[in-house]
Amino acid sequence: MPDFCNAHDLSDPNIDWSFCPNVGAAYFYVILFALTTMAHIVQMFHSRKWYSWVIVVSGGMQTGAYVLRILAIQQPRNDSIYSTMFVLLMIAPVWTNAYAYMAFGRMVYNFTSDAKVLGIRAWRFTLLFVLLDVVAFLVQAGGASIASGDDLNNVMTGLHVYMGGVGFQQLCLLCFLGAIVRFHQHMRAQRPTQHRHKGLTLLYVEYAIVALISIRIIFRLAEYSSGIDSGIAKKEAYQYVLDSTMMLIALVLLNIWHPGRLMSGPESNLPSRKERKAAKKSGQQILGRGDEGTYGKHSHEGSAGVV
Repeated sequence: MPDFCNAHDLSDPNIDWSFCPNVGAAYFYVILFALTTMAHIVQMFHSRKWYSWVIVVSGGMQTGAYVLRILAIQQPRNDSIYSTMFVLLMIAPVWTNAYAYMAFGRMVYNFTSDAKVLGIRAWRFTLLFVLLDVVAFLVQAGGASIASGDDLNNVMTGLHVYMGGVGFQQLCLLCFLGAIVRFHQHMRAQRPTQHRHKGLTLLYVEYAIVALISIRIIFRLAEYSSGIDSGIAKKEAYQYVLDSTMMLIALVLLNIWHPGRLMSGPESNLPSRKERKAAKKSGQQILGRGDEGTYGKHSHEGSAGVV
C-alpha cells in the first residue's frame, strides 16, 4: 500500500510494521470472514447443534483479527492493537481444528454400528483429541503472546514456543489422519445408501480440512524458522494465501457441508454421560447408528439405543 509507506517511515522503531500493509485486502477479508461466520451462526441455530459454537468462535476470531489489522494499519504506533491482532491470527485456526475433531467423533457414532474407530469409542475419541487441541492452543497462545512484545530475545523465545505448539498440532493431525483413513476403510465396506453418502461427503470435508490446516502449519513453521523478520514474514501475500485463505476455505467448506445438516436431528447427538453411565450400570452396550442410521437412535425418553 503506497500511501502507508509514503506516510510512515518503516525504519521508525515505533512503527509496528516491517512492510507496507494493504488495507484494501484487510477490508476484503473482514467481509469474507464475517459472512462465513454469520452463516455458521445461522446454521448452528437452525440445526440446533450447539457444539458448532466452536467454529463460530474460529470465524469470529479471524474476523476480529482483520478488523484489528485495519486499525493497526491506521494506528501503526499502537502496540496493543497490533499485538492482539497478531495473537488472534496465530490461534484462531486451532478452533477450526477442534471443530473437525468434534464433528468426526459424531461421524463415528452416526456411521458405524459399534461407535468405534481404532478401538476407541466415539465420545472418548472426541474428548481425547479436543484435549490435545487444548494443549496445542495453550502453547500457541502463550508463544504468540510472548512473541507479540518488543524485546527481541522474548520475541524469539515466543516464536520457538509457538512453533512447538504448531508442531504438536501437526503431530496430532497426523494421528487424526490415521483415524480418518481407518474410518474411510469402514465406510467403503458398507453398501451404497443415502446415509453412507452423507458420511463419505463429511469424510472428504475432513480430509480437506486436515490438508488446509497442514498447509497453514507448514507455512508458519517456514515463516518463523528464520525469525520474526524473515523474508517470508515481510511478504504480506504469503500470509493471505497460505494462512487466511486456507482457513477461509475450511470455514466455507463447513458452511456448504455443515455437519449439523448431514447429521441432523436429536438422534444424531452423541449419547450423554448420564446415558452412558446408565447403560454401563445395566450391563448394556451403546451402539452406533450403523450403516443405515437406525441403530443407536434415541428413544422417546432421550436414551441412546443399547444392546
